[in-house]
Amino acid sequence: MYKKFILFIVFFVFSLTACENNDYPYVDLSKRQQIPQVSQKWSYTYAYLPQYSHLVSFKRQHLLVEYLKQATNLPIRQIFPDSFSDHMKMFGEGSLDISYSNPFVYVKLAHRYGAKAIARVVEKSGKAEFRGQIIARKDHPQIKTIQDLRGKSWIAVDPSSAGGYLFVLGYLQDHGLGLKDFSQISFATGAGGKQEQVVLNVYLGKYDFGSIREGTLEVLQNDIDISKIKVLANTPWYPGWVFALRPNLPEEDAQKIKKALLSLDIHNPDQAPILKNAGFIKIIPAKDEDYDPIRKLCKKLKINLDE
Repeated sequence: MYKKFILFIVFFVFSLTACENNDYPYVDLSKRQQIPQVSQKWSYTYAYLPQYSHLVSFKRQHLLVEYLKQATNLPIRQIFPDSFSDHMKMFGEGSLDISYSNPFVYVKLAHRYGAKAIARVVEKSGKAEFRGQIIARKDHPQIKTIQDLRGKSWIAVDPSSAGGYLFVLGYLQDHGLGLKDFSQISFATGAGGKQEQVVLNVYLGKYDFGSIREGTLEVLQNDIDISKIKVLANTPWYPGWVFALRPNLPEEDAQKIKKALLSLDIHNPDQAPILKNAGFIKIIPAKDEDYDPIRKLCKKLKINLDE
């Protein structure tokens, strides 16, 4: 018994020594330090409607945002709404000051919150308009014409997408096809990248056909074999994407932003990369009436701008 006690004492002392010689630092839990919260400086916020992924949105427009900051001498930063509805909600709440969106979303913003259109873009095609496309796999055995879409599954970009839904919906109605004529209508999900999702879902055969804005296939040409995708139809042309400001933005700042946008020149070597990156060649003045064709289309399709 005595020997066991001696062994216990030796083991205990050895354990204490080992603890004293380890490499762990002493931590005094009685001491606390307040870490100051870093507050972000106030700035105007700019957002590109998330039709593509956030990465694509950044790559396309970060040069434009930097240019606006320098040209206006105003604090402006790019933010990234996760969805079309988030974009509109943020504008309505006042956390989004400068919106770059499709004309359908603009019409909703103007109707709900009094958004002011200040400029619109001229696409690489040379037009101040753009259009939607209906796509399917080239090897789809049952889709050769528009009428073949009857009874098929359709994936669209978003209920508030112009080229990726609204324009195509109008086109289909003009060709005698209504919402009830399709076996399924789904919308791309997740944060951003919705145009890409439509193409990928059609490419993988998950849906019979999809609707996108013209130009989307070019975005994906390095990611998938777009030669396997066919454009079944193009919609009519409609007014292009628009820059809009919240209605209570100070007029002096609004004019600075508008002037900077309209001053961009594709022939200026310093400014050409800004426009090329963004995917358009020119920015021209815009007024609210330019988007009456969108309102007319919404009325024709019985779309409620409050929804």
